Amino acid sequence: MKHTSVLLNETVDSLEVKDNGIYVDGTLGRGGHSKYLISKLKTGHLYAFDKDLQAIKESTENLKDVLPFITMIHNDFRSMRDELQKQGVESVDGIMMDLGVSSPQFDDPTRGFSYRYDARLDMRMDSTQQLDAYQVVNTYSFEQLVRILREYGEEKFAKQIARAIEKQRLQQPIETTFQLVDVIKSALPEKVLRQKGHPAKQTFQALRIEVNDELGALKKGLQDALSLLKPNGRCAVITFHSLEDRIVKNVFKEYSLAPYIDPRIPIKASEIQQADYQLITKKPITASDEELEENHRSHSAKLRVIKKKGD
Repeated sequence: MKHTSVLLNETVDSLEVKDNGIYVDGTLGRGGHSKYLISKLKTGHLYAFDKDLQAIKESTENLKDVLPFITMIHNDFRSMRDELQKQGVESVDGIMMDLGVSSPQFDDPTRGFSYRYDARLDMRMDSTQQLDAYQVVNTYSFEQLVRILREYGEEKFAKQIARAIEKQRLQQPIETTFQLVDVIKSALPEKVLRQKGHPAKQTFQALRIEVNDELGALKKGLQDALSLLKPNGRCAVITFHSLEDRIVKNVFKEYSLAPYIDPRIPIKASEIQQADYQLITKKPITASDEELEENHRSHSAKLRVIKKKGD
């Protein structure tokens, strides 16, 4: 299945790309955003990260015509600062991140991301790491399962699903996605099963976030990204669910607010410290009607952009 980059023009154009600039794609995927950004470069360079080795292999092929302009790095964007320092890069003109799981990851049954295909429980974006969904489902305590289902899946029936998992694995391990779907369904009331939407969606989201430490990576990655920006540099982030969007929104808000000063303290207006960053998007940018029609994945996408103020 063809992978279509979400909010492609909006994301890259929001960076106001300079043809001699240094840029970062924190989530290379199949290279759609990267390819469009590179089309705007003459002497500039793009450093692209992905912890999915398969994505890097496919992007190497997809971007073979522009390889002199890109350095691909097999690592999580949470390691952005350290990896760029190895390349001799201390600051950059712009950074973009597309936080969604790419379509090829979902559509490859062997990766175990989707409740639509029967496969071994896996869900690792980096297939070299130890922790996978099988281990989470079969070794986490009842309390741990309840916590991740509530926090990462916002699942109302977290306790019931965790109990059903606990009960089932006493008989035999839960090995595949379809086995897990059956366990989830067994824990839910009939009226919930009749509702629109797949009953396993929130549980699968929670497991994926836990396996890949997506929210921890996002917090660290955002802080590194903002600290790497040159004056007038920009950071653009696409989120796909409320947990991610809340983190991006709060971090951007924190960085774009001036430090609080007690109004009772006598201080000249010229001495009041200003924020180092400026919000470019007061409200997130969402997909156009045309894109919504062409690409189902864009329905939940939100783009937020922040800028480091110039000297």
